[in-house]
Amino acid sequence: MARFRFRLQTLRRIREIHRDEQRGRLATAYEAERILQHQRDGLAAEAAQHLENQRRAMREGPIDVNWMLTTQRYQLALEAQIKVLTEQAAKLAEEVDRRRVALVDADREVRVLDKLEERQRAQHRLAAMRAETKRLDEVAAVRWEGTE
Repeated sequence: MARFRFRLQTLRRIREIHRDEQRGRLATAYEAERILQHQRDGLAAEAAQHLENQRRAMREGPIDVNWMLTTQRYQLALEAQIKVLTEQAAKLAEEVDRRRVALVDADREVRVLDKLEERQRAQHRLAAMRAETKRLDEVAAVRWEGTE
């Protein structure tokens, strides 16, 4: 009997390539999320340190009003940057979810073809076994007739 050949092999390869591309896109989004979180953490730490410096300066003695206004403006600028990064993080989280869903769909498409190939391979094996059994039965029948 002929060797098994899965006729949709090319389609499966295309779907595997698509799935791998989706994996790469999701990994890129995760990396962007990590970088954004690192930036937010850095800004938050800087804002906290700056606020502590302001408090310490107020406790230690006379305060320069111009310095205080400048530091408050800087503090507000840091908080604005943190807010912008937080909004970007929310948008990025939505994009990560979209990419995760796309990856799950692409993976499902590959698995469907894998299961189809398994079923066709099992049917091919069964047909080969039946053909072999039939051939052996014919050989045995011919020998049986020859011995009588």
